[in-house]
Amino acid sequence: MSKDLVIIGAGGFGREASLLVEDINKKSTGKKWNLLGFIDEDITKRGLQMRGYPVLGGWEALAGLHPAVEVICVVGDPQAMRKMVEKAGWQGKQFANLIHPEVSVSADVNLGEGVLINRGTILTTNLKIGDYVLINPGCGIGHDAVIGAYVTLMWHVNISGAVRVGQGTLIGTGATVLQGLTIGENCTVGAGAVVTRNVPAGSTVVGVPARPINKIDM
Repeated sequence: MSKDLVIIGAGGFGREASLLVEDINKKSTGKKWNLLGFIDEDITKRGLQMRGYPVLGGWEALAGLHPAVEVICVVGDPQAMRKMVEKAGWQGKQFANLIHPEVSVSADVNLGEGVLINRGTILTTNLKIGDYVLINPGCGIGHDAVIGAYVTLMWHVNISGAVRVGQGTLIGTGATVLQGLTIGENCTVGAGAVVTRNVPAGSTVVGVPARPINKIDM
């Protein structure tokens, strides 16, 4: 039996999430999803079809759905994601986890709610992944890593063992974080960066090795 689902966010990331739902339905032996469509505040998208799924409307459409409909918020910007999750939470919505069926999640991987993990991701051992974390295809997360809430890992991010990533952080495509480091809350790590030392909260770092481009010293 399938569960009804809506995706909050009808942008490119949301459309990719609809592909993930289809993969789950085709390949998983477990829970299946009946994707009803998208929720998006952009009035120009209302009534449109995204990969064959309708944009149902904004928050008023979400409020009108049956309480049993589960939701997942798929917005790459962590701060925007937090605001949307809070709005959905005020309506009492239950958040789904979408995990690609080819991703192995062992018993010692602790997952929060509203988590999306796409194809090609490798999870190792003794991991903690917080609420509303979005993990794009091809990422790797090493042993004993802790990923805080509202973190987005873009494509092919490599998180080494015992790394801690603070909540609200975005790590760009192809970035690498070396063993045992801490990235503070609300940080941005640029695409292709190699993080070789701790990153203070609120920092933006880029390059190889990663260096700050704002006023916070490392």
